[in-house]
Amino acid sequence: MNTPEKIWMNGELVNWQDAKIHILSHVIHYGSSTFEGIRCYETDKGSAILFFEEHIKRLYQSSKIYRIEIPYSEAELKEAILDTVRANGHKACYIRPLVTRGQGALGVNPSQASIEVAIATWEWGTYLGEEVLETGVDVRVSSWTRLAPNTLPTWSKAGGNYLNSQLIKLEALSDNYAEGIGLDINGYVAEGSGENIFVIRDGIIYTPMAGQSILPGITRNAVISLAKEFGYELRETLIPREALYIADEIFLTGTAAEITPVRSVDKYPVGDEKRGPITEKLQKAYLDVVKSGNDPHNWLTFI
Repeated sequence: MNTPEKIWMNGELVNWQDAKIHILSHVIHYGSSTFEGIRCYETDKGSAILFFEEHIKRLYQSSKIYRIEIPYSEAELKEAILDTVRANGHKACYIRPLVTRGQGALGVNPSQASIEVAIATWEWGTYLGEEVLETGVDVRVSSWTRLAPNTLPTWSKAGGNYLNSQLIKLEALSDNYAEGIGLDINGYVAEGSGENIFVIRDGIIYTPMAGQSILPGITRNAVISLAKEFGYELRETLIPREALYIADEIFLTGTAAEITPVRSVDKYPVGDEKRGPITEKLQKAYLDVVKSGNDPHNWLTFI
């Protein structure tokens, strides 16, 4: 990771090396945090933040679920993000707003802990590699099941939830796969460690339902909208594991992953083992917005 000059913490810009929390902060012991991953792109029309409103709204909703009251308004936090991007001189970057429970309590009850807010920005390329946007990635079905309903709220983008994601990711990497696919508690396809998944067969696009303990991704929603605009039939439904092995195309979506094709699953080839035509059409439409700045959907906020 590169180290830009400034991080915003609790209302002020501080030097990167001074952005610290105490070892007895509640978040370190219990994973009590919420966060977002946001991209700022250098488009042909200038630097712009993608899905700015949607990400900030989700951060506040994630925090509400965990009874965390952010001590800044949405408008104040958005302005702080813009200040941080400008202070670091970014034309393109990854943006990480982070809300944590700090000092004041070290039992499971966090109600006496302070609420801390930070914003970091840094330059970050394609999550799974630039070349894989065309060639695709090899994935495996994980032995780790995604979170069961009524255990942890997966609609909240919370730090502690990602311990499960780490297990899925590390297992995949240890077996020389780029990513792992988690199944839900009933054995149906759920999502990757940090991405939503789409499966295409006979021209129909399938994706798991939002109620299957997945994070209903913002990029996922954008792809659903694009698919419908192009006239594709899209079904949010239960997807059995074996559907991955006979799919014509599969792709992953996320702020970091963008739209990444899957080349194989558990060493079963997907289609022609490269980006398929439907994936390519959706990917090109998405990337045209973030590269050219052509934005008929109002996805971009120009800085």
